[in-house]
Amino acid sequence: MAYDVLITGGTIVDGTGAPARLGSVAVERGRIVAVGDAGEVDGPATRTIDAEGCIVTPGFVDLHTHLDAQVAWDPIASSSCWHGVTSIVLGNCGVTFAPVRPGDREYLARTMESVEDIPATSILEGVPFAWETYGDYLAWLGDRPKGVNMGGMIGHAALRYYAMGDRSMDEGAEPTDDELAEMVRLVDEAMAAGAAGLSISRTRRHTAPDGRNVPGTWADQAEMVALASSVGGHRRGVFGGAPRFDGEGPGRERARHEVALMGAMSRAAGRPMTFNLTNTFADPELWRQTLAFVDEANAAGAQLRPQTTSRGIGVIFALGHVTPFDRSPSWAALAGRSTDEKLAAMGDPEARAQLVAEGVGRGPEGYREFFVLTPERGARYDCDPADSLSAHAARRGVSPVEAYVELCLETEGAVILNWPVLNQDFGVIAEMLIRPGMLLGLADAGAHVGQILDASQPTFFLSYWVLERGLVTLEEGVRRLTSDTAGFAGFGDRGVLAPGFAADVNVIDLERLGLPLPTYVHDFPGGAGRFVQRAEGYRATLVNGEVFMADGEHTGALAGTLLRPTA
Repeated sequence: MAYDVLITGGTIVDGTGAPARLGSVAVERGRIVAVGDAGEVDGPATRTIDAEGCIVTPGFVDLHTHLDAQVAWDPIASSSCWHGVTSIVLGNCGVTFAPVRPGDREYLARTMESVEDIPATSILEGVPFAWETYGDYLAWLGDRPKGVNMGGMIGHAALRYYAMGDRSMDEGAEPTDDELAEMVRLVDEAMAAGAAGLSISRTRRHTAPDGRNVPGTWADQAEMVALASSVGGHRRGVFGGAPRFDGEGPGRERARHEVALMGAMSRAAGRPMTFNLTNTFADPELWRQTLAFVDEANAAGAQLRPQTTSRGIGVIFALGHVTPFDRSPSWAALAGRSTDEKLAAMGDPEARAQLVAEGVGRGPEGYREFFVLTPERGARYDCDPADSLSAHAARRGVSPVEAYVELCLETEGAVILNWPVLNQDFGVIAEMLIRPGMLLGLADAGAHVGQILDASQPTFFLSYWVLERGLVTLEEGVRRLTSDTAGFAGFGDRGVLAPGFAADVNVIDLERLGLPLPTYVHDFPGGAGRFVQRAEGYRATLVNGEVFMADGEHTGALAGTLLRPTA
């Protein structure tokens, strides 16, 4: 009998951290059935993929996405699908679309917009809300055609609003015994239905439409431990958190409190927890202080694994969407026009002079924080001072505003400005990435669609930290993107190239691996816009044994499945 797929002649990087080796991978009925050295695995196949000159890896597992709405109308989960991601976790940061009472659907949609910058109009048009409990939501998700595998955590914000209503957002509001029992029951229902765990939001950055913090921000430890214990009763599942490290003044004591709370949740449940951790110039030692608290909590029996990004989290600006100068009248007048119309205005000497004169500026020094990404160099995110807008302006002998206008004209509007606001220090990123126990994630795929695009993190991590900088070996880099994340989430049959594992596979041409610039498109329900970013170098991506992406294009296959964590 023929194999369904045979991948031959590639360098197998199996996801375990074991040394890479030349060999072949055979697939039948969605599973890997053989992995062997060159010549060891052979035979007829319905489809053969020649991987000579490429590496063959497990599909990447993204622990932190906000694709909850988008998967309702975009089954391939772009932009993640272009970066080797074959499995995603939904329901992060406490904001989910279930549980939901029939009259509260608009509230959840607008809260998602407020927290994650996903247009509520698109959510309400594109998401059917054909459920009430999280188990109902998972049943709907399981029935959806999907290109990638999906698991989901129940969100504390939706859970608390369901049980407590409007007062769930009030600081100091505690649930009654009946309300807490209802939340515990709903967590139990979600876990029984296959939820990947529970996510929480405590950061003050996350606000509801009326400006109050989202439900759960001010919940006390007793409530959090009760919900955690409900998860723990199933002996599977994880926790994800957006902690309240932010606030006025140094965050050391806030970090101590938040880590202690998360440690209590983890110990009560006997389950692991991950949380967002980044560095910031505003409090440069907070990340290190936080890790010290994590070590203390883990020594006391917790299972805390911080999660960070492989690059700065930055707001991006594009002529096709918004620019840093749009507050001034002449720039504001271009809002809503096409890129060609904006370029025509920049090419007119009189209009150009007005744009340059009126550009709202921080002064040349202020634009050292804005980094220029051009088509010929691709999307470099390493924050080289020579790439700052100020440096470009100085080399040209013009103001930063005029330099930006010139760059727009020279690139036909394709130039991107990247403004990192978190994880700005690449030296610190490197320290965090090599720290034992640190999870790679926080890419926020599907969120902040008009501001941030970090879904390309796997490609950047491999191309920059592994290939260019050599921070970790190729084998370790792949392990971090595959078995490490899959194992944390409890997706026990993913993340490794070995017989019996699901055939989620990438074939990657490392010599071509790279990132083109993000572009702004209007493809959401109602014509709403978002940034997207493709990749170069991915020869093929398989999901459950079917070729899902080939040379960056969707094949039409929708073989993704609903992922339920194992014990």
